[in-house]
Amino acid sequence: MSTKRTGKPIFFVILALILALTFFAFFGLHNYYGDTKKVYFKGANDIRWGIDISGGVEAVFSPDKKGVEITSGDMDSAKTIIESRLVSLGITDYEVETDKSTHQVIVRFPRTAGDGDFDPQKAIDILSADAQLEFYAGSDNSSGTPFMTGDAVKEADVAYDTENGHHVNLELNSKGTQAFANATTNAFNNGSQISIYMDGAAISTANVKEPITTGDAIITGQFTAESAKLLADQINGGALPFALTPDDSKLQIISPTLGSNALDVMLIAGAIAFGLICILMIALYRVNGVVASIALLGQVAGSIACISGFIPGAEGFTLTVPGIAGIILSIGVGVDCNVIAAERIKDEFKKGKTIDGAIDSGFKNSLSAIIDGNVTIIIVALVLMGAFGAPSDMLAKIFSPIMNLFGASIAGSIYSFGYTLLVGVIFNLIMGVLASKYMLKSLSGLKFMRNPALYGGKKNV
Repeated sequence: MSTKRTGKPIFFVILALILALTFFAFFGLHNYYGDTKKVYFKGANDIRWGIDISGGVEAVFSPDKKGVEITSGDMDSAKTIIESRLVSLGITDYEVETDKSTHQVIVRFPRTAGDGDFDPQKAIDILSADAQLEFYAGSDNSSGTPFMTGDAVKEADVAYDTENGHHVNLELNSKGTQAFANATTNAFNNGSQISIYMDGAAISTANVKEPITTGDAIITGQFTAESAKLLADQINGGALPFALTPDDSKLQIISPTLGSNALDVMLIAGAIAFGLICILMIALYRVNGVVASIALLGQVAGSIACISGFIPGAEGFTLTVPGIAGIILSIGVGVDCNVIAAERIKDEFKKGKTIDGAIDSGFKNSLSAIIDGNVTIIIVALVLMGAFGAPSDMLAKIFSPIMNLFGASIAGSIYSFGYTLLVGVIFNLIMGVLASKYMLKSLSGLKFMRNPALYGGKKNV
């Protein structure tokens, strides 16, 4: 059986791409125009480290108005708004607690990446801003001007009936009643929608079944009790009769729980372990080991790029110790992937296959085992991200019943583990399956590499 060879330059093209990705993922690319730093690619220095590694800040927020009746629902809404803002900043390793007896919200989150001075007051300014709730005519906010804002909302609460299932009841004041009546009438006549935005992010888009002129509306959809409560909390957060202000007397810096030198120790240990793995792979599998080591390097670089927010404008990700464990575990999965393929290739040589035939059959026969193992891990990672994710995240809405079984203090750390495990396994499939195969087939086309012994077979006679 003839096999199609891969072009000889392919190995060098893939190698160059992986080395370039590795360099820019770790070191980034930027320059300065005077005092202005222009970032083209973010590097490892732009990673936001979790509280357990770099420390952070603890702030206590309180309502800025006296004499205002503050309900338990108001406090839940305030907590939801702060959580949403933390996630929008790329901060997933956070803790948010409410003390409803004293009307306080306690927030703990890590320091900003690269911020050596770490000004905690600056870090919490965005969290204490008034929540901006806006209603737009249409499926998005492209109209530019909202027809109604949060001050037109009296209250939003969750309800259930057999006809609509879980839904959100919306009660408006006189100002909001008129504005909503005009907007829903136009939307009904034109077959358009009404969109609700919180701090510039869409939280709901609804079809208008009939004009709503009474000031009482319901928002229906495929809601669970938890997702309906989340939407109600977000709407109420934008209609809060108070803003949250930090108590300066209770602002404090949190020291890293693992010590100030923990990150350096982990990085050195990780580099040594990676080097030993590559040496062992090359010693056992020769050319296959070299290719596997390059693929592993690409997998690590891809994971770092996804964490740092490699592309300017993309949000970075908070990396915690469990997140680092996710990267390490994904590397182990990557090693396993390459070992399976290398062993299959050796088996094909024992059957009398040529170099090209052994490589093709080896990768083909190992593919099902590799895919099964990786897909299983991807499912586990998605469940972890859903169960321990931010309330506004789609996966979190699906797995919120699981989240209710655990404490909030571990949510961000476990989410970080799931995220790094997920991106690591995805890059393993890209590098360990696709890139490895084409690199190996390309090398086998070079004249001086046409020796079966280099790939696990017997030496040419």
